[in-house]
Amino acid sequence: MAPPTPRLVVSVDLKKKPWEQALPLHNRWHPEIPPVAHVMVSEVFRVEMVDWTGSVIKDDDSAADVKFIDLSTVHYLSGPIRVVDKETPAMPGDLLAVEICNLGPLPGDEWGYTATFDRENGGGFLTDHFPCATKAIWYFEGIYAYSPHIPGVRFPGLTHPGIIGTAPSMELLNIWNEREREVEENGHNSLKLCEVLHSRPLANLPSTKGCHLGKIKKGTAEWEKIAKEAARTIPGRENGGNCDIKNLSRGSKIYLPVFVEGANLSTGDMHFSQGDGEVSFCGAIEMSGFLELKCEIIRGGMKEYLTPMGPTPLHVNPIFEIGPVEPRFSEWLVFEGISVDESGRQHFLDASVAYKRAVLNAIDYLSKFGYSKEQVYLLLSCCPCEGRISGIVDAPNAVATLAIPTAIFDQDIRPKAGKVPIGPRLVRKPDVLRCSYDGNLPTTKNPAASM
Repeated sequence: MAPPTPRLVVSVDLKKKPWEQALPLHNRWHPEIPPVAHVMVSEVFRVEMVDWTGSVIKDDDSAADVKFIDLSTVHYLSGPIRVVDKETPAMPGDLLAVEICNLGPLPGDEWGYTATFDRENGGGFLTDHFPCATKAIWYFEGIYAYSPHIPGVRFPGLTHPGIIGTAPSMELLNIWNEREREVEENGHNSLKLCEVLHSRPLANLPSTKGCHLGKIKKGTAEWEKIAKEAARTIPGRENGGNCDIKNLSRGSKIYLPVFVEGANLSTGDMHFSQGDGEVSFCGAIEMSGFLELKCEIIRGGMKEYLTPMGPTPLHVNPIFEIGPVEPRFSEWLVFEGISVDESGRQHFLDASVAYKRAVLNAIDYLSKFGYSKEQVYLLLSCCPCEGRISGIVDAPNAVATLAIPTAIFDQDIRPKAGKVPIGPRLVRKPDVLRCSYDGNLPTTKNPAASM
């Protein structure tokens, strides 16, 4: 017999707020957030998701919604989902193998957006160069995406969930909060990288503001207690979470450590496409969507397959198996960066500084072909470009590279003899939607730009 249609275990109504859904969504990690659904191993089931902002960002002609978004109330997740083998749930110490069988945008909502946040409201990787809130809308034609705000490019998306993870135990949650509080309180004085990738939040600590805990009713004593402890979903951690790995598409398998009974799997933050690094922060093509998943439990798998890289057995990380489906490109233009910052200061084997240089080099180069630098910044965040740490041993310079598929452009972007071609076809008059930057933080200028 043909297999049954995947069972819909979490549905969403895009006309309702995340907390108004039949199965309320959550935007924090905590072991006591109750599951909203149960699934059996080997069962193929379907999960629907709102976009990561809960439909705050609109398909309109303004970036004001990006500029003024409340980032304490984002990353809405569908779940938690309890996973059971016959009558025995997944248990702490197990591995949960999650296979992505199918995925895509929600029918009737085939569009998405890429954006940069205002420098004083979240910022991003290059926020010192691009302090303004900007937005580009993308429309989907089957597997392809195009944008009226970044004309002259069209590419196939490698659709994936930005967030998929299991619930932490209370012990692991306390480890997260302690180490992230240390960074928040002392990072500016102890971490040199903050001087280069500056004006970004160092950590996002637990906060009751904007907190949603699924079935737990806001205003109750239980909600107040959990909201003060629950971890924000912005960074990836030992449980998986917000890893933003663009290759986790159809056919992928994710091996997640289990820290609580039932595993309590949650997922969200669907992306139609993304470049390595998601450099503009709100940098994939963000969308609502669905996943069809199948789970298996590997009993005792944490100890068997994951070696702790830290002081406790909980300091482990997931394993990801990439699926066989991805766009095919044969020609790439590759930009290199080294660990020397814009002021000419040498850093020691710093891959973040090197990648920043690679991205800046690519932005400046592509802007010669009729694009604004804001258009290129958003494009490199969401197109299927490939980021690499190419060298991490040859002191003092780390080397990072960013490879861009040339086929996504409607013009030849390779260097040639003579000057860069210009003309009406190459001048890209439409630009990204943008707001003014009204803050007082200094921006980084390239001292050689006028030479």
